[in-house]
Amino acid sequence: MSSASHPVGLPPAFTGLGLPSFVDFLSGHAPELLPHANSDNPRNPAPHGTTILALRYRDGILMAGDRRATAGNMIASAHMRKIFEADSLSAIGIAGTAGLALELVRLFQLELEHFEKIEGSLLSLEGKANRLSTMIRGKLGLALQGLAVMPLFAGWDDKLDRGRIYSYDVTGGCYEERDHHSIGSGALYARGTLKGRWEPGFSRDAAVDLAVRAMVDVAEEDTATAGPDPIRGIWPLIATVTADGYGEIEDAEVGERVHGVLQRRQEVANQHRSGMASDGGVASSDVEGDEQP
Repeated sequence: MSSASHPVGLPPAFTGLGLPSFVDFLSGHAPELLPHANSDNPRNPAPHGTTILALRYRDGILMAGDRRATAGNMIASAHMRKIFEADSLSAIGIAGTAGLALELVRLFQLELEHFEKIEGSLLSLEGKANRLSTMIRGKLGLALQGLAVMPLFAGWDDKLDRGRIYSYDVTGGCYEERDHHSIGSGALYARGTLKGRWEPGFSRDAAVDLAVRAMVDVAEEDTATAGPDPIRGIWPLIATVTADGYGEIEDAEVGERVHGVLQRRQEVANQHRSGMASDGGVASSDVEGDEQP
């Protein structure tokens, strides 16, 4: 049997001059391996991830997300992971169709790793944001079918020596946000808390407290966003990216922050109830006085 029937070694695509884009390489060599969606069964809605927020603070950026995934009116998962390390200096959070979003994250991570191996250096933060934009634009057809993926991207910019945040639309439009942003079903409520309480030069602790407070606020208004679950120990996932790299805050610390926020909220509620009881007593006396001849 000839050697041509059993080629030895890797195909030329693997041994020639490599492309810096892993997606382009895969498209040319094995397009069937790229993520595709099957939307043939609309009666079984795909799970969706919900609220993600990001904010800048003194040392970099912080990203937080709840852990719930929903499928229609049902809870598909109570401990879904929605924030990931894109590379050593950036993070990506996902909202939208969960399965497609997770595939997008894995492909984006491979894209950045492939570029680093081929070029011998990290892609700039702006370059990473633009590359993610191109990948989202390639899924526009799925978005038009209702299978949209909405990421939130943030990281540390070595050139500017500060953290930066990028948001996207379904067409792949990329927009740099100034100080904070939120995506997902609870985005409106999260933005309200962030806009009212964010301050320049926030410390790490202040940024974590604000993120926790925003997630608690959202959970009270948006049924698709999960609040902290002290019974099962399920807390919002919070990650930071600084000049030293990507890191995640331990659940124990997040739990302490949550208890602090809830305790302060309980104190305010108790004061409010006390005030209502006092006002109610005065109003009752006035009514009784009006009834007297």
